[in-house]
Amino acid sequence: MNRETLTRIIGDLTEGLTPELTAEDFPCFSAEATEGNEHVSPDYLDVIARSLDKSDIATFERAAKAMDDGDLAWIGFKIVYDPEAAMSNTDNEVTKKYGDEGSADGEPLVFFCNDAKECVASRPYSPRDFFQMKDVTRGPSMHNEQFEGLTWASVPLFDSVRVWLLGASDASSEVAALAHHVGFDVTVVDYDPAYVNESRFPDAHRIVLPGFDELDKIKADDSDYVCVLTRGHMFDPEGCVWALANNVHYVGMMGCAGKNERVYELVREAGMTDADWERVKRPIGLKFGAKTPAELAISIVAELVDVRYRQRYSEEARAKHEASLGRS
Repeated sequence: MNRETLTRIIGDLTEGLTPELTAEDFPCFSAEATEGNEHVSPDYLDVIARSLDKSDIATFERAAKAMDDGDLAWIGFKIVYDPEAAMSNTDNEVTKKYGDEGSADGEPLVFFCNDAKECVASRPYSPRDFFQMKDVTRGPSMHNEQFEGLTWASVPLFDSVRVWLLGASDASSEVAALAHHVGFDVTVVDYDPAYVNESRFPDAHRIVLPGFDELDKIKADDSDYVCVLTRGHMFDPEGCVWALANNVHYVGMMGCAGKNERVYELVREAGMTDADWERVKRPIGLKFGAKTPAELAISIVAELVDVRYRQRYSEEARAKHEASLGRS
């Protein structure tokens, strides 16, 4: 989400104008995101835009403040395709009971929701609406299509975590696809354009360097994650040194114990300490017997998701979440 987009929408609504809403600004309405869903399409953004008025300014102002504060928060959308069904749907024997009221009305709605379950909207919403509005904090909603007549979508108001893939190996290509799918911003780095191409990495930023000895020409942030996946492990030492020198939040490396010992020696020769080396997760990924590039990618991305979860949520919040799922 672009902060200037919110400012523009607030300005248009203040002037009594219908703001322009685009799928570029709200990618949950893109052709890719809505493909195969006959209940919603990119054109629905025009319906939402026409529904907005000055009463919605507070929603967008709260979203702008959340961006300024760096909160985990979302702009959400109620999408109505059958107003009568949306208002009259009922719980079944499985769902938690939210009363006899369906959705509060049969009109589209833009709302704000953050991870603290604060919701801001221009109109009253029903208990069942609130249940689904809160669920956008899983972004996108886990239960967005639970009830008939309406569905829900959301756009995060915070940046995606950037994952650097050092090396354009087959495993790296598989990791790039999965990591993008679960919301990471992926950048792949290698020296051979035959491997760093759109076909292998269609959803990643691609950087081609003359060699891994020139990694110092690019910089990572301390909030970034790094996966060292060079082809044949030949440049893993350079990748580890670069990640540690940039003090990234997470760095992991593939490889067996024997190979890792030699990488350790080379990393130490490059000036890194034993404490630095201990920051490298090795081997990268969760342990469940993965062997093929695709299986390794599942293992690696699962670990990235877990690292992101622990980074964003306190121990207390995680314990509460696990308890709600019946896990000790």
